[in-house]
Amino acid sequence: MPNNPLSFRPERKSEVEKSHRTKPSTAHRVGHGLRSVYLDNAAATPLDAKVLKAMLPYFSSIAANPSSLHSAGQAANKAVTQARKSIAEIINGHADEIIFTSGGTESDNLAINGIISVIPISNSVIPAKAGIQNPMDPRIRKDDKRESLPHVVTTAIEHHAILELLTRLQKNGAIDLTVIKPQKNGVVKVDDIMSAVNDRTVLVSVMYANNEIGTIQPIGDIGRAILKYRAAKRGTLYEVRGTFPLFHSDACQAAGYLDLNVEKLHVDLLTLNGGKIYGPKGIGLLFVRRGVKLSPTVIGGGQERGLRSGTENVPGIVGMAKALELVQKNHEKESKRLAQFRDRLIKGLLRIPKSRLNGDPAERLPNNVNISFMDIEGEAAMLYLDAKGISCSTGSACASTSLDPSHVILALGMSYEAAHGSLRFSLGHDTIRSDIDYVIKVMPGIVEMLRKISPVTLDMSHF
Repeated sequence: MPNNPLSFRPERKSEVEKSHRTKPSTAHRVGHGLRSVYLDNAAATPLDAKVLKAMLPYFSSIAANPSSLHSAGQAANKAVTQARKSIAEIINGHADEIIFTSGGTESDNLAINGIISVIPISNSVIPAKAGIQNPMDPRIRKDDKRESLPHVVTTAIEHHAILELLTRLQKNGAIDLTVIKPQKNGVVKVDDIMSAVNDRTVLVSVMYANNEIGTIQPIGDIGRAILKYRAAKRGTLYEVRGTFPLFHSDACQAAGYLDLNVEKLHVDLLTLNGGKIYGPKGIGLLFVRRGVKLSPTVIGGGQERGLRSGTENVPGIVGMAKALELVQKNHEKESKRLAQFRDRLIKGLLRIPKSRLNGDPAERLPNNVNISFMDIEGEAAMLYLDAKGISCSTGSACASTSLDPSHVILALGMSYEAAHGSLRFSLGHDTIRSDIDYVIKVMPGIVEMLRKISPVTLDMSHF
């Protein structure tokens, strides 16, 4: 057996050279002759070589604290300032609207907790009825307690960083929550979102593209509808404080493939994550539109406009800016390339009996394939695929320690059995056609073997 683990893939160099990468990544290649196909890019992406090159000086030669006043500190500060400016230009925002965090989860938490914390129950948006100007007026307090709470609207297919936090806030009596189910294709209707909005609604949070099934939501349309709603409420009997409801979107999965122009999306808050765009892990950001007031969630030295204290992660910030620059520069070309592979994989896997595509076939990310196979356990299939050198997942990596079926698949109206048999394949920069063909080749045998030992045999009505 040859010592070079890439020797069994002579086609890789020529194919990768057609993409924006200058050479193939070996981050997911293993030895002993085992072919390795990494199709879990929705969970984490390998660091781009150009990103690493941009980061390296800030680990050693420019390693000072960017808050320090000496020249070394100011050199680091300059790098942070330039990264902030670069990201702002990419998303068509302003540099002072970029708040760096440790990742997507923290950004989501800052958006939600930051909004809810500045709107205590006693100051929630309430009808300014004639003669009742004080929100603590006894006549208001006699109403149902729920009617005095800030109201939040979200969807049933959001990331756990959104749903778990909102559910906890609801249980603690801090908010009134409405969770909107998507259509069976995984796309949320604008009318369903807006029908849930009322005069107490302070926040609407809808993810741009789903991390499990890849469906793309009509964020721009929702944003326009919210703007129209806010404009219509001004001057009525209801007091809409500031610009409520605010609109937040988690765009972590969308950043590598979709337009991030915040003026076209009409968002007030936008979450991004470096680890999903071939940048470093442990770095993210929250776009906070000018005029939006948030309460800080990390208290300390006052960095990041006082919203997220702590010494800035200079290498991570520089790396994220570079990564975002690269993926946005190449996203149209890369999306076209991956969409062809995505559709080829979907077609090949759906030849397996009793299989179903989860999510809309067209309104989905170009790198996402999520298939349910009846009568098997997705976890078992994933492990057998891993033994063949194929890395994929059964859903969100953030919930991989849970044995519960995917909440996203269940929200589509699917059965528990279908949700348990789902697999997510997420393609990336290093994906080539032979990777897709390899999965199509080995998957039928794995499904057949698992069905033979399965104690359950169900008909397609469970789909």
